[in-house]
Amino acid sequence: MSTFCAACGNSIEAGDQFCRVCGRQASPGGGAAGTPTAASGPAETSVKAIISLVCGVLFFVPLAFIGAIVFGHLGLSEIKKSAGRLKGEGIAIAGLVLGYMWIAGIPLILIVAAVAIPNLLRARMAANESSAVAEVRQLVAGEITYSTSHPEEGFTCSLPALEKAGVLSGPLANGQKAGYAFELTGCVPAAEGGPNMKYQVVAYPVRLNQTGVRAFCSDESAVVKMDAGGSAEKCVQSGESLR
Repeated sequence: MSTFCAACGNSIEAGDQFCRVCGRQASPGGGAAGTPTAASGPAETSVKAIISLVCGVLFFVPLAFIGAIVFGHLGLSEIKKSAGRLKGEGIAIAGLVLGYMWIAGIPLILIVAAVAIPNLLRARMAANESSAVAEVRQLVAGEITYSTSHPEEGFTCSLPALEKAGVLSGPLANGQKAGYAFELTGCVPAAEGGPNMKYQVVAYPVRLNQTGVRAFCSDESAVVKMDAGGSAEKCVQSGESLR
């Protein structure tokens, strides 16, 4: 029959006068003073070891890996001191391995994020710019269609008017699509009271350098131009023609 320290659960060898872990005086019979206990029944699994494994598995929970490491060490210490009353050493070790694995993986995750996020942002901006060019051309085509069906008015500087005429629909009719804002301006008649013979369409990033970089524009010439700095005004004044 094995005896254990009632204070810390450490096994007390025959002849020991004090517990080797907590220092409590042993009784002459070998147990802790006045309270010898015997190992009986199946060993229980350490709760701390279980918590460690659960935290290691739930790596997607913020700071869960810290719990895996802390409870893993506490569980191993608890099991060691229990002198067989507790089990679960393998569970605690598994939690520790998972916890340290996620710590080791943090630098790799940060490196991947540092490389991938800017590339994703550039790809999204490039897609938004391509969409903006296509929408500018759609607005130019819509203006031609509108002026043909409304010869007394000519071109229009109203997106709702194009929508009402059935040549425009969806988000573009509200002046914003795929990270770009769209405007129709500069309607000028050939003569006072006559139809509008001129107009300008501009498209610029809603958030410069986040949803797009370049600004785009066109007019009654149907030539699409761009400004590399994202300025709609500069695009109209001195924009570079797109090839």
